[in-house]
Amino acid sequence: MARPDSPRLLLLLPTTTYRATAFVEAARRLGVDLTVASEFPSTFEGAQPTGLLTLAFADPPRAAEQAAAFALEHPVAGVVGVDDDTAIVAAAVAARLQLRGNPVPAALAARDKHQQRERLAAAGVPVPRFAVFPSDADPEPLARQVAYPSVLKPLRLSASRGVIRADTPAGFAAAFRRLRAILADPEVAACGEPARRVLVEDFIPGPEVALEGLLVGGHLHVLAMFDKPDPLDGPFFEETIYVTPSRLADGALRAIAATAQAAVTALGLVEGPVHAELRHNDRGPWLIEIAARPIGGRCSGALRFNIGDDGRREGEGSLEELIVRHALGMDAPAFRREDRASGVMMIPVPGAGELREVRGVEEARAVPLIEAVVITAHRGQRLVPLPEGSRYPGFIFARGDDPGQVEAALREAHRRLQFVVG
Repeated sequence: MARPDSPRLLLLLPTTTYRATAFVEAARRLGVDLTVASEFPSTFEGAQPTGLLTLAFADPPRAAEQAAAFALEHPVAGVVGVDDDTAIVAAAVAARLQLRGNPVPAALAARDKHQQRERLAAAGVPVPRFAVFPSDADPEPLARQVAYPSVLKPLRLSASRGVIRADTPAGFAAAFRRLRAILADPEVAACGEPARRVLVEDFIPGPEVALEGLLVGGHLHVLAMFDKPDPLDGPFFEETIYVTPSRLADGALRAIAATAQAAVTALGLVEGPVHAELRHNDRGPWLIEIAARPIGGRCSGALRFNIGDDGRREGEGSLEELIVRHALGMDAPAFRREDRASGVMMIPVPGAGELREVRGVEEARAVPLIEAVVITAHRGQRLVPLPEGSRYPGFIFARGDDPGQVEAALREAHRRLQFVVG
């Protein structure tokens, strides 16, 4: 329960996010006042004027002014955005209220894949060769200009939606048209100019890792390195298993961390969570994506940290707690992940169609080392595979003494699940 003198956190939560529960629980554990802001009004807002707030997420400067008006009566000590879009709103609010946060131009550059590529390349950060084309262009002549294999990407979508590998000119033309159709979806087209361009870059071979970090005064504290043991070679790039600690050599991990630090410096990011995707091969690390937000979906449930200043046992601090502590300027006595290995599987979409039933959930939960099997899709929901889709039907979590054992447990649990799709 918050104390009368507790600091207030402004948490920016889109209505479609999975992240609400984890951040609300972190705020409760820390005893801070919490105001949850969304882009649509809540029917409970009138009854909870300090707990709920509506902000114009689509217009960050306006949202910052709305937050400032709220803060006149209810002072705000910190602001957190949980996804790519609210990271920009958080930067605008932080600048307006003089709170910890990133400069707005840095947050914008992290959000837009083309701006990000331009800034990183100019700073000498190793990124794939890239070009940008209008989405309404004729793909046939473009197909003769690019190197193969290549990867086509939208500038703004996440969760690998719309990302397609092409190995030949004919494959490029087909992928370009398919991505153009995705960008024409009204929900996607609403983002404006970014939906009218396509990023094309060289495919980078090698194992991919995910880095979770926290920026403090421009210094990147690496919180975790995840291996992605399933090859991400295309034609689509559906992520499945994350396991930490990484099994790459120490030298490779140091080089990956240094590349991520160079990337945040090049973008001008200075405060808050960072999630990066990198590949490593015989030429070293390559920055594939970096975002000024925490890991997506429910994947943060795979992370626990040693935060013992209040007498709790080791490994009981969440990623969300670290983020809230940082935003409010509270002491964070450790940035060290628990000693055990852990992992999460983003359950692959089993096929297109309406979800009728999920069988074998209890059998999956019974697998040794499995901590949770969470089915987020509901009966009757339409499942859409990549590259058009972007939502996983659920998550599996495991912990153990060895990352190999954790990976094996996740695979066995997934093997026991059966999705009935009609």
